[in-house]
Amino acid sequence: MTKKPSNTATDFFILSKKRINQRERRVAALAVAPAVLLVFFFTIIPVFIAFVISFFKTNGLTYSWRGLDNYFRFVDDPVVHQALSNTIKFLFSVPLVISFALLVAVLLFEKIRGWQYFRVIFFIPNVLSVAVVGIMVKSIFGYYGPVNKIIEYFGNEPIQFFVDGSKAFWIIVFALVWAGFGYQALLLLAGLTSINPEILEAAALDGAGWWRRLWQVTIPSIRRILGFVFIINVLYTFGGIFGFIFVMTAGGPGFDTTTVDYLVYLRAFSSSNLGSGAALAVMLFLVIGAITLLQTKFFRISEDD
Repeated sequence: MTKKPSNTATDFFILSKKRINQRERRVAALAVAPAVLLVFFFTIIPVFIAFVISFFKTNGLTYSWRGLDNYFRFVDDPVVHQALSNTIKFLFSVPLVISFALLVAVLLFEKIRGWQYFRVIFFIPNVLSVAVVGIMVKSIFGYYGPVNKIIEYFGNEPIQFFVDGSKAFWIIVFALVWAGFGYQALLLLAGLTSINPEILEAAALDGAGWWRRLWQVTIPSIRRILGFVFIINVLYTFGGIFGFIFVMTAGGPGFDTTTVDYLVYLRAFSSSNLGSGAALAVMLFLVIGAITLLQTKFFRISEDD
């Protein structure tokens, strides 16, 4: 039985490819290492520390074991109930943001006259920080702001918008919609541009009008993008409107505009009870996680069509 001669060139190629792959993996690991370290030290560790602190009554210096008492107290805490109710009410801004964003995205997709300039103008509020947007909106609706100047011009008394909880609520919703719809519109526009033009042309040849193409072809084609936009808006409502509340109303009047994320701040830092604030933060983290899983399953974001 004769021994088959080895192919030196092939062996050298395979060995070189393995070395290149190993080198690429090392380079990739080094590239992502800083991001992994940042996530570990500034996200995972703080979450773990907050989870531990939630079992104590502490002001940061002294610690007293409470077990699950911090969690059980939320059941009968009317302030927590009101904060959760307020947060759920702010979900009303989600369909408004998506509706405006979808309208703008469709108009930009249709390339109306000056659409390039409108795209920039609509995105400007998203470039501004939450604090800047909050201060701007608060100034606009302030007692001596432009809105009250217009009201006085027509012979009416100026309105103290931030003294009434219901009025303050709608002003915050206005700020959320104005600040957020531009970014969502660009996401939806990206989804619209990925639609095969032949599908729209075929629908037009079949006699489908603009509205029919919109509801039966365009929107179903970007279902996943719409689902993603809906998810990030809901998550933002539960954990991202702290800045608006802090700058515009400070949770007032009373607790009428206090949300769960703002209440975490009040409990942890204003009342010097880090344990209660940490427990509320852990509960908010679990609620956001559960909502994310439910929405992902509902919209089937991770499944293929």
